[in-house]
Order: sequence, then C-alpha cells, then structure tokens
Amino acid sequence: MTTKPRYRRILLKLSGEMLAGDAGFGFDSKIIGRLADEVKEVHKVGVEVGLVIGGGNIFRGVQADSQGLDRVAGDYMGMLATAINALALQAALESRGMDTRVLSAIEMRQIAEPYIRRRATRHLEKGRVVVFACGTGNPYFTTDTAASLRAMEIGADLLIKGTKVDGVYDADPKKNPKAKKYEVLSFMNVLQNRLQVMDAAAISLCMDNELPIVVFDVSVDGSLKKLVMGEQIGTLVNSSGEFK
Repeated sequence: MTTKPRYRRILLKLSGEMLAGDAGFGFDSKIIGRLADEVKEVHKVGVEVGLVIGGGNIFRGVQADSQGLDRVAGDYMGMLATAINALALQAALESRGMDTRVLSAIEMRQIAEPYIRRRATRHLEKGRVVVFACGTGNPYFTTDTAASLRAMEIGADLLIKGTKVDGVYDADPKKNPKAKKYEVLSFMNVLQNRLQVMDAAAISLCMDNELPIVVFDVSVDGSLKKLVMGEQIGTLVNSSGEFK
C-alpha cells in the first residue's frame, strides 16, 4: 500500500448518535476517544480534516412535533446540540495533541469562532482540525446537507460519511441477511432508488458539484486511515457509478 494519502483534504460527517454508543443518548467517552484516535491517524499522514457532527444524541429537530414544539424552534435546538457535540470532539482531539477549532454557523463567540469560509480553509492549511457546528445555521436543513455544503466550500476532495454499517445496502442488513451491499453507486442511482446514503438535498448538491462520497463503518479500527490511503472501503458514490 502506498505511503502517500490519496486525498489531501476530507470532510468527515458523523451522526450524533455515534457519540452515544449503545445508550442512544448522551456521550460514550470511549467512543469519542476512539473517533479522535482515528482522526489523529489520518492527520499524522498529512490529510487535512474537517468534521461535521449531528446532534441526534441530544435532540433532533424532527422530534419537535412529538414534543409539542414548533419545527423551526426544534431545528435550532438541534443546532445547539451539535455545538455541544463539537466541543466534546474538540476536547478529545486536543487531549491527543491536535490543534482544533470549532466554527459555528450560529454566533456564540465565547465558545466557538463564527463560520467564515476563508478562516476555515486557513485553519486547515495550518494543520488544524476544524469542527463545523450548528449545521448551515438555517432550519429545515439537515447536518447531511451542511456536510455537503462545507465540503465544497473548503475544497474537500472527498466527503466521508462514518456510520455503524460497512456501506450502502439495498435493504437493512440487520433485518435482512440477504441484503446486497453496493460497492459503487452513481448519484442518480441513490436518488432514484431512495437509498439511505444522505438526504436528497445533500446528494443533489454533491452530484451538481461532482463531489464523491464514501459511506463506511467508522467503528472499525484503522478503517478511516485505510480509506484515505486509497483502499476500497465501504460504498463509493460518484457521478459515473464506477471506480476511477
């Protein structure tokens, strides 16, 4: 395997639920630490890393109706939850010696820098890990869409979605043992078949700008490093539906 990473700059999207582990709510410090270790390994080989984290381990905007809340208020609550997660990730990364900056789409200067594209790219160029908080700063947009947007704004070579599943399947592999895993897909395949990769807005944004996506199991030790070094891991989604 080559010693030079295939990608210069990546954007890693993680769900908030990933931080909660089996508990489904709150934080699992061991999981947060392991994720930080994975990021450190790719950072050590010279890859510039941006992160977008969801807030589902604390609050999801789509839960607003069931809680008797206005959807817009619920979405803003979800954005604030992502800020809490971003600070948790920052603490774990910095405890491992990595300079980290949290940039927020909603201004909260006491705890995070305001999101400015040029500032974000400058941090990355200086070798800092950048965690993007509060989604796009607008209600009705998911953190998947925020990840696609930030990836393109910072000029990422690849958008990576870290999950608990080793790729994209035609059915839920936990419920259907005969579910087929896709090695590579086109953006159009994902949209037409409504495959659960990312939401339609995020997929469309990547398709229009030809930004490839990889969906993989981030819980497997060393998998992120193998991916950035060029190994075929998870499911690749691109314009052609073919490996390049």
